[in-house]
Amino acid sequence: SFRKIERHYYKGELLRNYDFTFGFCIPSSTNTWEAVYDMPVNSQEQVDDMIGSPNEHTSDTFYFVGDKLIMHNKAYFQYV
Repeated sequence: SFRKIERHYYKGELLRNYDFTFGFCIPSSTNTWEAVYDMPVNSQEQVDDMIGSPNEHTSDTFYFVGDKLIMHNKAYFQYV
């Protein structure tokens, strides 16, 4: 099985945590999937704070096959 855990932080505080588990995929095959999830609604004050604080919104995404971590991505966001 394939699992993706995605965590979003703002100024070090956890905003959202997403945990997706995907079923069996045939080895050496090409597969696609779509994940649709709700995003928080931010006030104008929060939006302005995020625009004025570049790179304070970060995310960590972890990818697992079975129980084995195969990749970790870290992203920094800058809004304009």
